[in-house]
Amino acid sequence: MPAHAVVTDLLLLALSLLRSAPMRWKLKSSAYKRVPSRDAAMDLDVETPVKMADGGAGGGPSWRMSLPHVCVATLTSFLFGYHSGVVNEPLESISTDLGFAGNTLAEGLVVSICLGGAFVGCLFSGSIADGIGRRRAFQLSALPMIIGAAISALTNSLEGMLLGRFLVGTGMGLGPPVASLYITEISPPSVRGTYGSFVQIATCLGIIVSLLIGTPVKDIDRWWRVCFWVAAVPATLQALGMEFCAESPQWLYKCGRTTEAEIQFEKLLGPLHVKSAMAELSRSERGDDGENVKYLELFYGRNFNVVFIGTTLFALQQLSGINSVFYFSSTVFRSVGVPPNLANICMGIANLSGSIVAMLLMDKLGRKVLLSGSFLGMAFAMGLQAVGANRHHLGSASVYLSVGGMLLFVLTFSLGAGPVPGLLLPEIFPNKIRAKAMALCMSVHWVLSAISRQQQSTRLASDTILFTEYQLGKSTAKVDH
Repeated sequence: MPAHAVVTDLLLLALSLLRSAPMRWKLKSSAYKRVPSRDAAMDLDVETPVKMADGGAGGGPSWRMSLPHVCVATLTSFLFGYHSGVVNEPLESISTDLGFAGNTLAEGLVVSICLGGAFVGCLFSGSIADGIGRRRAFQLSALPMIIGAAISALTNSLEGMLLGRFLVGTGMGLGPPVASLYITEISPPSVRGTYGSFVQIATCLGIIVSLLIGTPVKDIDRWWRVCFWVAAVPATLQALGMEFCAESPQWLYKCGRTTEAEIQFEKLLGPLHVKSAMAELSRSERGDDGENVKYLELFYGRNFNVVFIGTTLFALQQLSGINSVFYFSSTVFRSVGVPPNLANICMGIANLSGSIVAMLLMDKLGRKVLLSGSFLGMAFAMGLQAVGANRHHLGSASVYLSVGGMLLFVLTFSLGAGPVPGLLLPEIFPNKIRAKAMALCMSVHWVLSAISRQQQSTRLASDTILFTEYQLGKSTAKVDH
């Protein structure tokens, strides 16, 4: 069966299950009232348009009180974006200084070993978040990022670089699932979608900053070491900032620490909304037996449907082709005379612009609308790229179709397929399985990302060999002539 047919079937199946999932919320006078559901958490209907509350006496909780906590949490997404792009520009200088220049296998390992570490960190993120709490999990994820960045900046060998990158990867894998949980659990329902979009925006900003920081690497000797030292700064800030942030009230309540949960609700929502929030939390937890869920329990029974939706959404996110678009964007832009640095900036701006639009529309249009529209837009952008690649008689127009299709693809991806899975899944997962289910679903993300990266590396190496042979053939022909 063709790959595009598999992707289409998975998308239709996931959307059909999503429509039939046990989410029956109803908007009432209070922001926390809904139709009782045994498995639902403290959430509104993900499709219910709501207005941003200003904290008035007659309205819902203010968004201003929880905003600083969300910003500190999204530093882990910024670090994810930064470390994803930090070696792109300096890789040539790193390989020269550390003595493995021309070794494509070693260069590929430096780039991709983070994915292995991320998979390991992601697998344990659910147990860690449930065991020590969300705040301590953030601080634990920052620790290997600080140590790994320092090792990468100080090393004089390939082995040291690989160790540093692997440690950074474990932090990359541990942090994002906890960020999705934490933001969902501390945000007022009226702005939960907006805050959830901060994750994608922070990731885009991290990628852009890594590209900008890496710009002088060819002009300043050993500048790549500075690039890694810079990465330690936001990780340190997050570890320190979490000391002043609120703990998740849901986690505290689950641990039987009711009084502390009330204190955290007051810090996040204001004193007027503590009682209603606690009452709603009590109703949502009433159906749970209080026992920790094992990973095997996610694969059968009533938990399987929502877990299948989650894994399918993350699988579709990676199978959409976004990694290939980012990986080969420089080649396409270079064909129209655009320098690689400018190409990366254009891609970053498209990604950031779509994320900002998604932030503005998430709580107005709903998650499913943005997700469906995103995949349709990506399909249309693929069509433009296909036309541009196969209609050479159009001349320069075919090239601009390819470039325009690529930018449109990134823009539409960031509108829904990028931010929605990480936001939607904590909302539909019952409290009891939320942390471990998120860890499992994001592990699928890392596995498919690694497979995609390996295929891209193989393709790039093949293209490089063919280009080299072509150049040698031209040189030989000139000598013979």
